Amino acid sequence: MTDDVPVTDAPTTDAAVDEPDIRRLDDLLEDLYHGQERISQADIYRRAVAAELPAQLLTRIAALPQGEYAVDEVADLLGGSVI
Repeated sequence: MTDDVPVTDAPTTDAAVDEPDIRRLDDLLEDLYHGQERISQADIYRRAVAAELPAQLLTRIAALPQGEYAVDEVADLLGGSVI
């Protein structure tokens, strides 16, 4: 007799797992950069914490060198798609 194993249609690739986080990152960046050209790493981090982004993204934001970033720069560094 075989064990019944549930079958799921959920994708198991890393890209599929990261997609909701990237969407949340993109939403945050769009909100942050509305009417702004450059924002400091500290401000990005504060807003990411307030938005309760996942720890993995918070760690990546915290690892950015201090300074100001344009939206395309920070999206490229963090893996977002906002350009």
